[in-house]
Amino acid sequence: MTTPEPLPKALPLLALRSTVVFPRGTLAVQMGAADNVALLRDHPEQEFQVVVAVAAADDPSAEKVTGRIGVLARVRNRTEAGRDTVQVTLDGIARVRLGVAVQREPYPVLEVAAVDERLPVGDAARRLMERVLAAADTLLELNESFPAELPGLLGRLARDPSAFADLAASRAGFKIADRDEAIQRLDVSARLEHVASRLEKEVARAQVLDDVKRQTDVKVEQHHREFYLRQQLQAIRTELGERDPHESDAQDLLRQIEAAALPEQVASEARRETERLRALSPASSEYQVLHNYIEWVLALPWSKRSGDDDIALNKVEQALDDRHYGLEEAKERILEYLSVRKLLAHKAANSHGPILCFVGPPGTGKTSLGEAIAASIGRAFYRISVGGVRDEAEIRGHRRTYVGSLPGLIVQALRRVNVSDPVLMIDEIDKMTAGGPSGDPLAAMLEVLDPQQNGSFVDHYLNLPVDLSSVLFICTANNLLDIPAPLRDRMEVIRIAGYTVDEKVEIAWRYLLPRLFEEHGITTYDLQFTDESLGLIASRYSRESGLRGFERSLASVMRRRARRKAQDEHGAWIVDSARLEEVLGAPRYAAEEAEIEPEIGTVTGLAWTAGGGELMTIEALRMPGSGRLTVTGQLGDVMRESVDAACSYVRSRARALRIDDASMVSTDLHIHFPAGSVQKDGPSAGAAVTLAIASVMSGRPVRRDVAGTGEVTLRGKVLEIGGVKEKVLAAYRSGLREVMLPASNEKDLREVPAAVREHMRFSFVRTMDEVLDQLLLEAPMVALADEAPAEPTKARAAVLSDRPAQPRRRGPDRPTPEGSR
Repeated sequence: MTTPEPLPKALPLLALRSTVVFPRGTLAVQMGAADNVALLRDHPEQEFQVVVAVAAADDPSAEKVTGRIGVLARVRNRTEAGRDTVQVTLDGIARVRLGVAVQREPYPVLEVAAVDERLPVGDAARRLMERVLAAADTLLELNESFPAELPGLLGRLARDPSAFADLAASRAGFKIADRDEAIQRLDVSARLEHVASRLEKEVARAQVLDDVKRQTDVKVEQHHREFYLRQQLQAIRTELGERDPHESDAQDLLRQIEAAALPEQVASEARRETERLRALSPASSEYQVLHNYIEWVLALPWSKRSGDDDIALNKVEQALDDRHYGLEEAKERILEYLSVRKLLAHKAANSHGPILCFVGPPGTGKTSLGEAIAASIGRAFYRISVGGVRDEAEIRGHRRTYVGSLPGLIVQALRRVNVSDPVLMIDEIDKMTAGGPSGDPLAAMLEVLDPQQNGSFVDHYLNLPVDLSSVLFICTANNLLDIPAPLRDRMEVIRIAGYTVDEKVEIAWRYLLPRLFEEHGITTYDLQFTDESLGLIASRYSRESGLRGFERSLASVMRRRARRKAQDEHGAWIVDSARLEEVLGAPRYAAEEAEIEPEIGTVTGLAWTAGGGELMTIEALRMPGSGRLTVTGQLGDVMRESVDAACSYVRSRARALRIDDASMVSTDLHIHFPAGSVQKDGPSAGAAVTLAIASVMSGRPVRRDVAGTGEVTLRGKVLEIGGVKEKVLAAYRSGLREVMLPASNEKDLREVPAAVREHMRFSFVRTMDEVLDQLLLEAPMVALADEAPAEPTKARAAVLSDRPAQPRRRGPDRPTPEGSR
């Protein structure tokens, strides 16, 4: 289309920001921009020509539209819409090319030039117009907001492709950018292609929306249909006198709530949730969540107790004696603890003391002690293993918003025992993992075990206070130091150190053998043990604090006899050392593990581990060098500091020990702790390390028939250590009969069994000088160069002759227990 003549050389620019004017189109628009209002007020005539172009809202300057295609338009029907707003009608005339600006203020005036449109050749225009018409017809069916008159108007312009494209672009609801793109295209074929592609995209979008709407309508219609049918079904059931299963379920739950005698707060919450359940459809997911929640509330024993709260102490004592041999101190403390609970059972305040915590090596009967307590006081017993628990929700429960949520271990235990006052054993509490991304389970356990807080323990799943004050909690641990201090502070610690060989033999006769005979299908006519054979198993095959290895060895012998009996071998087996070697192999431990011959630089120390007490050999070696100290054996920081302190102390006492100062500087020391694969730490090896360094530097041998332990300061003070009972039992099991302890540990000897104390000698020291005086022997005489060297055995005999003779036994003295067989 050619611009009508005459065309002015320059025209003012009317910048449009939210709409587009097409040639042969009419548009009413309000002008509020300052440059547009200035233009209109500078031309007060009724009609005048301008050039119209789309300008950016943030930068409507004339330079942005220079070189682009605009529309020559006529302004008419001016109306003042406000103080700074003018409404006008624009009649589009033709496309023009915008040139450079000849004026910029107060409104731009641009040079304009006529343009020629390139008309399509052949049937290209017809095919493109058919695409546009087909898309318009489809949109008319799919989109209610699409102009209904547009397909008819386009049909009348089939002979003018340019006007056809402009009309479709202006009326089809395109975005501003798409309409301006149609203005810029002088090639009519490209303009029709642009319009057709945009309409086809709108068709695809409308089809997707129509599919979604149709599916939604189907679901809504189905829901309405189901609702209508349910209403009809309910009406039919009402006429027949039948009840709705959904309503019946809610009514049953309400009746159970009323009959359960729940606390007022719990009953109120249960009724509220049941009313919510009644309003939900059984097909909804929340219905099942609420139903499970109400079932959990009803299943918990809110007020159901075991019965008589009176604790019969004589029954408790009888039960402990019947099921456990020895452990006199543990039994005494259990009875004292239960006595206090018995006296304060009927008082509301301060009726619950600390939590019992059994600490000892594996296999010493910690769990069975809890079972005996529960059986003796007539309460249900349940064991909760918390070893490895790392999620707070395992203790407090999961919130109901999570899929598959459940209450915590404590509430689950209450549901299983179905009483509110059971005996709950928290097993392996020292192996509970510390806090992480999922919360701190130890902090949650602190609330469970604290008598001042557990009266209103809130589980996250129930979101209701649960009274745990009536629960008797008993914890077990292998290492007390692994329990956090705030939690340890709330516990009544009862240490169970382990058993001697005599006690293991008696336990075997009383408890282990009768049970194992029954489990293996044999009798005492098939297999006969003696005190000696049982003692041999306990000392040579399973030297441990507990009973598990001992019991496994007994079971191995019984399995072998059961196999032979099943193969028709009759007669009794007398278990002796030969039979044990046949079944169990060679003994795993020597008759006396401890070395008792004096040696230079080698000391027998005592260590405490989670499995009980153990002997610890400490070796020191000197060699020419520059005063360097080497320590090996996988040690912790505390033990390495003990070695440094011991070395400093020996250097400070060099003159008293007759050590040449020059040799201290020119000698390297190597301190080694055997069993390098085992982690060792703690300060109690200080005395033994100091003794080893003093021995190797002075060339004086150390007594090996005495085991020593104690922490040493730089001033030579021997400080108190822990685990005395375990360490003394370790020395006793290893054949040693003398132990050196710090003087402040003399009070701890009462924990050592009397049978062990009778066969042991104890020496108590306050300073390292006393240790050196008692355990460090005189240096052996060195033979002259022209004399024949003395025999080593005679040299050792000369050394040993300077001290009192020590008893040497091949095994612990075991009095024959009553009733032995």
